[in-house]
Amino acid sequence: MKKLHLTIILVVAVALVIGSVILVLLNNRPPYEVVKVYPHDPNAFTQGLVIENGVLYESTGLYGSSSLRRVDLETGNVLQSYALPSEFFGEGITVFGDKIIQLTWQSHKGFVYDKHSFDLLREFSYPTEGWGITHNGSALIMSDGTANLYFLDPETFQKVGQVEVRDGNASVTNLNELEYINGEVYANIWGEEKIAIINPQTGQVTAWIDLTGIYTPESSDSNNVLNGIAYDAESDRLFVTGKRWSQLFEIKLNRLG
Repeated sequence: MKKLHLTIILVVAVALVIGSVILVLLNNRPPYEVVKVYPHDPNAFTQGLVIENGVLYESTGLYGSSSLRRVDLETGNVLQSYALPSEFFGEGITVFGDKIIQLTWQSHKGFVYDKHSFDLLREFSYPTEGWGITHNGSALIMSDGTANLYFLDPETFQKVGQVEVRDGNASVTNLNELEYINGEVYANIWGEEKIAIINPQTGQVTAWIDLTGIYTPESSDSNNVLNGIAYDAESDRLFVTGKRWSQLFEIKLNRLG
């Protein structure tokens, strides 16, 4: 009987040790894995990124260089482009139905294009700066560099809601490029190598994606920061890039924190 008890104790001890080792290994995994690296135009000052049905759309910024683009994911080649007038600094984009909606930075003006032809269909205005934009299927979700997310009617572009983003009790400012993924808003934080995952109902940050070191810019220009999130819902693929980065990354998240 004593031998049986000792055997049971030994088995339990071994199981606990193995379990502890597995937990340590899991906790020491990086927060993400790079699945694949794609080429990206190193001259593209990326402000908005969207992928739909395997088609990549990109908005680039800077006065005199701002554009709306359709890009081949595999090669990084620009397949279609629309140049914004030089007085506009292009910002975030989102695809809503058969339209592309693009913001500009400080001009208080946005543009609506036909998704296929890139024909300009209409303009709209907003009182804040324009940074990032996405949608949840019924409302547009917009950032302006503050801690606020604004919800807009996709037809009238009037504000229908607003939430302040907080991590615990602290406001999270510099919300930039946005992507709506499985009921949550993913937001680049301007100037930082991390993405906030936000509950859009409460504004609370539920997790962070730390992308520190994913890319080393060839230039020392401090503006060449992480900015660009695209989610392919059909194949459950997540992509990130940055301003003037020569690479676009498909990543898989391991754990969030």
